[in-house]
Amino acid sequence: MMPFVIYSIEDDKDIAQIINKTLLKQGYDVFSFSNGKDFFKRFDKVKPDLILLDLMLPDCSGLDILKEIRKNEDNDNIEIIIVSAKHMLVDKVEGLDLGADDYIEKPFDLLELMSRVNAKLRRHKKKKEILDYGYLLLDQNNRKCIYEGKQVELTNKEFDILYMLAKNNNTVLTREEIFREVWGSNYGLETRTLDMHIKSIRKKTSDDLIKTVYGVGYKVEL
Repeated sequence: MMPFVIYSIEDDKDIAQIINKTLLKQGYDVFSFSNGKDFFKRFDKVKPDLILLDLMLPDCSGLDILKEIRKNEDNDNIEIIIVSAKHMLVDKVEGLDLGADDYIEKPFDLLELMSRVNAKLRRHKKKKEILDYGYLLLDQNNRKCIYEGKQVELTNKEFDILYMLAKNNNTVLTREEIFREVWGSNYGLETRTLDMHIKSIRKKTSDDLIKTVYGVGYKVEL
C-alpha cells in the first residue's frame, strides 16, 4: 500500500523542520513548502492525502489556498488541517466553513499534532477510495480493477501505479514521482523496473491506457 502523503505549508523554518521530522519518524511521506507558489507547483502534479496549512504565508493567504483546493470536488478526499497562530473564534469558524477538516492553534503540542494527524489517517482509510471513469474503475479498499466491464488481476505495485496515474488524470508523472509514491523511495531510479510494470499493466488492459511521454514519464487520459 502506498504511504500516507502529507504536504506541510509552513514558512517558519523551525516549525516546518519540527513538523517534518516528527511526521517522518511516524512513517509518513512528508513534503514541506514555505509558500503557496511552490505548493501549487507540486499539488498540480501529485495530490496528497493530507495538508497541514498555515494561514499566514509570504506570498498569499492560507485561506486563499484552502478556497482554491476546495473549488474542485476532485479534492474532497484530501484532509486539511489548519495550523495557525490566529486564536480568534472567527478565524477558526471561517477556516472550517471554507472546507478545513480541523484547526490547531500555535504553539501546539507535538503529541496533539500527531493525534490529530493519526485521526485523519484513520478517517482517510475508512473512506471509499474508488475512482470510476466509466470503462475503468479502481477500488483502492478492495484492490480491485475493472476495465471495460471485466475484472483485471493486478499485482499490488501494478495497482498502485495505475491508481496513482488515474488519480492524477491527464497529468504527466515523472518516473521519480512514481517511484517515490509507489515504492516509498527513488528505488535507485531503475527505469527498467517501472517500465516492466507499465508493460504488464498494458498487457492486462490495453496498450492505449497508459501513455508514455518520452524523456519525462507516464500519464493516462480518461
